[in-house]
Amino acid sequence: MNEGRPVISVVSPVYRCSGCLPELYARLLQTLTQYTSNFEVILVNDASPDLAWSIICQLAKQDQRVRGINLSKNFGQHHAISAGLDFARGDWIVVMDCDLQDQPEEIAKLYAIALEGYDMVVGRRAERKDAWTKRLASKLFYRVFAYFTGSDIDSGIGNFGIYSRQVVESIRCLREQNRSFGLFALWVGFRRLEIDIDHAPRAHGRSSYNLSRMINLALDSIVAHSNRLLYTTVKLGLLLSVSSLAYASWIGVRFFFFATPIPGWTSLMVSLYFTSGLIIGCLGIVGLYVGKIFAEVKARPIYMIRSTTFRDGPNEL
Repeated sequence: MNEGRPVISVVSPVYRCSGCLPELYARLLQTLTQYTSNFEVILVNDASPDLAWSIICQLAKQDQRVRGINLSKNFGQHHAISAGLDFARGDWIVVMDCDLQDQPEEIAKLYAIALEGYDMVVGRRAERKDAWTKRLASKLFYRVFAYFTGSDIDSGIGNFGIYSRQVVESIRCLREQNRSFGLFALWVGFRRLEIDIDHAPRAHGRSSYNLSRMINLALDSIVAHSNRLLYTTVKLGLLLSVSSLAYASWIGVRFFFFATPIPGWTSLMVSLYFTSGLIIGCLGIVGLYVGKIFAEVKARPIYMIRSTTFRDGPNEL
């Protein structure tokens, strides 16, 4: 353990949830001081439209262990997590949401098990206290993602967990524009354990993940972590070609051997619209991959910082 760095860092992205920040700090303080006074709480304001940054600044003045990062615009939850990880100095890093559905008291359970020899311990929400629509959307997302990537991910697992310094440094090496902290943590490997934790109802604000954003997240994650969509389009094209050839052969047999008239324009137009739609859809999928390549080639920063409550810069990779 490095004596020059905190024992535990807590990284939490903040968006539309300013009302819970004082309680989050108080509960983190009560939990973490059971183990050490040498900890830090990194709150990343993702351009929240409420008073989040003012409250973060007040907490930072009250306790220097609270470190605030104010992003220049809304980059998204996972980009905000990346910003927090870049500045986290602890030997162990906890990643959690700020809305108190991830309960600070559960950190004690995660930390105790991590000390048994695990590189990361991730919380599994055994009983999710979200709306049924969000639970359904989450299950659908992970099933579709599992199919297209060949992975097996529990829909009850989110970002909440504790990660060793080595794991976090490995994740920080992944500077892709498409950010998905949970998928990165799964990809880097290391010794991992998933345990059941208590999940609380959301008491402040509301989730910013509507149906449109969840669909976009699903598409971005699948395109960024798998090329199986491209293989699917190839298979569909081959299937359509074989089916068309078989149907054309059957029409020829009926016309030449049984003198059956060839069907008129209706079947032709239906086939034309079907194949056109399929071609456009396949081109759209290819376009998604080309778009992701374009975004990566530009190599823009994954976030921009407007201000912080401290002076030191990010950790070197």
